[in-house]
This record gives sequence, structure tokens and C-alpha cells, in this order.
Amino acid sequence: MWHGQTVSVVLPTYNEKDSIRECIEGFFATGVVDEVVVCNNNAVSGTSEEIAKTRAREVFEPRQGYGWSLRKALSAATGDLIVASEPDGTFEPNDIFKLLAYAQDFQVVFGSRTNSSLIWAGANMGLFLKWGNWAVAKYLEFLFNTHQFTDVGCTMRLLRREVLEAIQPYFTIGDSYFGPQMMMLVLWSGARSIEIPLNYYERVGESMVTGDFWKALKLGLQMIVLITSFRLKTWLGFGPRELHNVFHESRGPRPKPNQVRTGAGQPNP
Repeated sequence: MWHGQTVSVVLPTYNEKDSIRECIEGFFATGVVDEVVVCNNNAVSGTSEEIAKTRAREVFEPRQGYGWSLRKALSAATGDLIVASEPDGTFEPNDIFKLLAYAQDFQVVFGSRTNSSLIWAGANMGLFLKWGNWAVAKYLEFLFNTHQFTDVGCTMRLLRREVLEAIQPYFTIGDSYFGPQMMMLVLWSGARSIEIPLNYYERVGESMVTGDFWKALKLGLQMIVLITSFRLKTWLGFGPRELHNVFHESRGPRPKPNQVRTGAGQPNP
């Protein structure tokens, strides 16, 4: 638990048999994770056996795609604080403390993999992926006139339960570009959010998308189309009206240093 709140980690998996056990055990070793939910998305043979050696709970999603898999895992999570990540060795389980540290002031904490000081040897973050993610993130930042974004493709992030439950009914993407839809729904809801830099390491095994230039390019174009379409709809009054700024009123005045914080998503530790 973290300050009296339960913590769930959700991991979609397809081709991570050789790294998933170490990832799960790494999250439990932090001492703050109450449950790990792994969504088996038609994963390679032997993946379930590796999961069974841990305390993680396995769920299944037959519809192929990162979005479908993560959505299933999110729906199965029970924690007050939900951390999404990937079990391919690219993320550091101990970085969960960075996300949790900001969860006192923010309802959603997005990660970023584009800080050069935290991109380690062998990480798949070359010129095209780094600056492509940065450019699309800046495009989203500009269209929504929001806080800094430097990475639209980072899959490690934290959501408070009330935000997840609010945006979940509006998930429609099942493919690899699901991440930006979640980001836009968070912004549209008015939830307090921030982006912070995370460690990024070499992947264990090969990625089904970012390891191929043309697949990565296609993914980037899909993200741009999705972001543009969503923003145009909101400008024209066709966005999800029931979700718009549902958390904005909960912000209230800035609390004084010793004042107990109140409002949605702000329990006092």
C-alpha cells in the first residue's frame, strides 16, 4: 500500500516470456504493490507458466492488440492507484516510487522515455523514435494547450481509480495507438496530470511494432490522425460531453502548506 491506498500494476503481454517473471517480481519487491494483473493477449507459449511462478493474477484477452490487452488488465485491477507498465525489461519497477510521489498532487502521472540522461545503452530510442514521439507529444500539447508533454508513446503511467472509472466508458481503441486516446480523455476530463521522466532500458526480445521502422511510422501517423480527429470533434461540440471537466471543480483553491487537502483524488496521507 501507499499512504493507506492500495496499488495495482497492470501488464499487457504478448512476446515477453523471457522477461515477465523478473518484471513481476521486481514490482512486488518494491513493497508497495498489492497486486499485479497480467493480461495474456494470445501470448507466446510458456508465458502462462512464467506468470504462474509469481503472485501475479492472469487474465486473458483474445482480441489482439495493445489497447485491448491493457483495457482488459485495467478493468481487472482493484487498486486505488493503478500503474500501467510493460513486462519487456524496458522499464524499472522502482520507478513506481517516482509516479507515487506525484500521486499526492496529481490524479494522473504520465511517464516519459525521451530524457537523454535516462536512456540507457541498448534502449530502442534512436533519433526517429525519440524525436517522433517528442513531435507528436508537442502537437498534442499545442492542440490542448496543456502542460508539457515530451513522449506520446510511453506506456508507464499512473491513474487514480476515480479517473480510470470516469474515462473507461469512452475507450474505443484496441490497437497500439490506444495510449494517446487515454491521454486525451484525461485532459478532456480536467483531471490534474503531469509528465515525469523515467528510466528506459534495452528490451528483452523484439518489439512487434517499434522494432520495425515502417510499423513505427504507421503507428505515429495513426496517433496524429487520432489526436487531430478527437480535437476537431471537441471543437465542433461532438466530444464526450458528460466527461468534459468533470474533475475541474474538484481543484478548488490552492491549500496552505499545513492545510489538509480535500476533494476527489486528494486523500491526506
